[in-house]
Amino acid sequence: MSLTAHIPSHRKPRRSASKVALRAGVAGGVLSTIAVAGAAGPANAEPVTATLEMPTITADLATTVAVSAEATQQVAHAYDLQAQQDAAAEKAAKTAKKAKADAERKAEAERKAEEAAKKKAAEEAAAKEAAAEKAEQERASRTAERTTLSASAGDSGVSVGSSDSSSSSSSSTATGSAAAVVAFARAQVGDAYVSGGTGPNSWDCSGLTQAAFRSIGVDLPRVSQAQSTAGIQVGLDNLQPGDILYWGGAGSAYHVGIYVGGGNFVGAQNSGTGVVERPLSYDMPTGAVRVL
Repeated sequence: MSLTAHIPSHRKPRRSASKVALRAGVAGGVLSTIAVAGAAGPANAEPVTATLEMPTITADLATTVAVSAEATQQVAHAYDLQAQQDAAAEKAAKTAKKAKADAERKAEAERKAEEAAKKKAAEEAAAKEAAAEKAEQERASRTAERTTLSASAGDSGVSVGSSDSSSSSSSSTATGSAAAVVAFARAQVGDAYVSGGTGPNSWDCSGLTQAAFRSIGVDLPRVSQAQSTAGIQVGLDNLQPGDILYWGGAGSAYHVGIYVGGGNFVGAQNSGTGVVERPLSYDMPTGAVRVL
């Protein structure tokens, strides 16, 4: 049996570091004294069987160190958590900034693309209109044929601009079929101009002229070039209501209208004006043909 087995084991209450150091010193002194006394005693002295109780120092220090380590670990964890939060916030800010910049660039690109598309559409529409007009003229120059009236006009042998002194002034009063042609043309004033239009509410120049003469049973060629040679050529100083005016050369005219008397004409001019009645001075024609 151990010599210290009879000493009950118990934990000491936690002491401060100063008290632990003091007791350690006291214990060291006591042990030293006992050691000296033992050495100086008689040789036959009985051995010491009593055991002194030592303060429990190791457990208290371990507890203190454990508490300190735990606190240190908690502080380190807090710093690490804060660092992670700061990094996440910085990353989110950068992501938001980049997203905003990307959105602005995309919006600007879309705006420019839309403007370019509108401009291109306008240019294509203008080019298409011009191409249609040119195609109409080219088809007419290749395929137009004189009608019975134009053939009769060719047999008469009247030259462009021919007139005599007895007919130096233009008539201002429409009669018979000419009056019906004039009335039809004037009834369309205010309608829209549309390339290729043949009515009833939109016209191009030759479509209006053709419809006016068709109202009295006279069939004219469809396009300006052919209409400019569809009758007897007359001088501009010898016009009568119902005469067809043309702009450009006979057989290659690019525009036609109807003389309505009083120095005026009716024509489907362009998309800006539509069908209008204007004086000859507004746009002096090149020549005229008389169908009636």
